[in-house]
Amino acid sequence: MKTPTNLAFILSVALTISIMNAEEPKLTELQKHVTMQCGTEPPFRNEFWNNKREGVYVCIISGEPLFSSHDKFDSGTGWPSFTKPIDGKMVGEVVDKSHGMTRTEVRSIKGDSHLGHVFDDGPGPNGLRYCINSAALRFIPVEDLEKEGYARLLPLFKKTE
Repeated sequence: MKTPTNLAFILSVALTISIMNAEEPKLTELQKHVTMQCGTEPPFRNEFWNNKREGVYVCIISGEPLFSSHDKFDSGTGWPSFTKPIDGKMVGEVVDKSHGMTRTEVRSIKGDSHLGHVFDDGPGPNGLRYCINSAALRFIPVEDLEKEGYARLLPLFKKTE
């Protein structure tokens, strides 16, 4: 007869095996360099710098929604730039003193990954420019939000009449 202790152990082992077998996101070398080693991709030669489609940009690691196309603007820098995140609780800021300067690094909270930097020269009401590496993001067009599991974000794209 199984005791609760044995059952708990069996469930714990089953969960551990399940986690170990879970598929991790398959990242390119550039995505690994950017997200895990705080790297930077080349300006103007990245996937989303000039993307004008409506949709959301999610963390390549965790899938958390980070930025909306409604908050994207052309900063002239060659990287995707946004005035604000969808939810400020999904991104963290860390002082970055690398390369002989002080900047503010932006990180995905859930993915614990480097996204880019935030600067105080943006056009929005808060004056911020989130300069983000395309390699840290996955873009989901508005027409795919529901099938990708992001239906809760559709209200961001409702047309006002």
